[in-house]
Amino acid sequence: MSSVAAADAAGLRAVPEGNRHVEQPRVPGASVRRTRAGRTTFDDKYDKIRDLLATDKALIGKIKATAAAYRIDPIHMIGAIVGEHTYNVDAYDRLQSYYIKAAAYAGDRFRFGHGDQTISAFVARPEFSRCDPEADSYSLWTCREGVWEKSFRGRSVDGVSYPDNRFSAVFFQPFYAGQTFGLGQVNPLTALMLSDMVAKTSGYERLDENDAAGVYEAIMDPDRSLAYMAAAIRRSIDDYARIAGVDISTNPGVTATLYNTGGSAERAVALRSRGGLPEENYYGWLVNDKLPELKSLL
Repeated sequence: MSSVAAADAAGLRAVPEGNRHVEQPRVPGASVRRTRAGRTTFDDKYDKIRDLLATDKALIGKIKATAAAYRIDPIHMIGAIVGEHTYNVDAYDRLQSYYIKAAAYAGDRFRFGHGDQTISAFVARPEFSRCDPEADSYSLWTCREGVWEKSFRGRSVDGVSYPDNRFSAVFFQPFYAGQTFGLGQVNPLTALMLSDMVAKTSGYERLDENDAAGVYEAIMDPDRSLAYMAAAIRRSIDDYARIAGVDISTNPGVTATLYNTGGSAERAVALRSRGGLPEENYYGWLVNDKLPELKSLL
């Protein structure tokens, strides 16, 4: 059965392959500046990560195995890796460099928090009482993120001024805001959200917000990072099917867009309200534009 026919049988609207935009949407200035500062270009960065994938058969094997465990097409993982290393970071020349970088951070002692307030003390505040600590990790941390947005972001509470910024940037990036690590460039908060799914599917230990070094070790280690990547993509596909009645598993550019932006549940709600089909951003547009070449890597 074709993917479109399978979607129809499940009562979902399949998103066809390809881009909705004729031309690539504008690349954000921050990505442009970061690439310019590295004295490189997006084309050069794309070529570098494509070549790494093309010459590392062991990595491709791991991607295929991980994708199968999470019931996704491996092209979605290829797209996310290519997008991250084209627009957000430079690729290392070989996979071994990612392992070395992960090991360098494994012994570091740092914590998640804001100022003098640890994350565990923060989420113990009464505002978070509606978030059930017995819930699955995705529900728990999504609830906590919602409380942050409603009650703390950009506000002064009990004499403490909180930045007008994302929960993940304020509490979960002890080095500098916007920092992600590893082959999959997974955000620490995202990893905490997906911890239960990864533990169930891949058998890795559940993550603990009080062990920041352990979280970073998990998302920087290439093998474990692949599991969190696949879990994020699986979650996006499930959210769009469950909430918006749309099957995005047929369009790697859309799943890459959601990997880049996050917030798949909220975006699925918005799509359900406005109707139509999801659209790719600049990052997903590249994946769809290069799709024949990227598929050849598999």
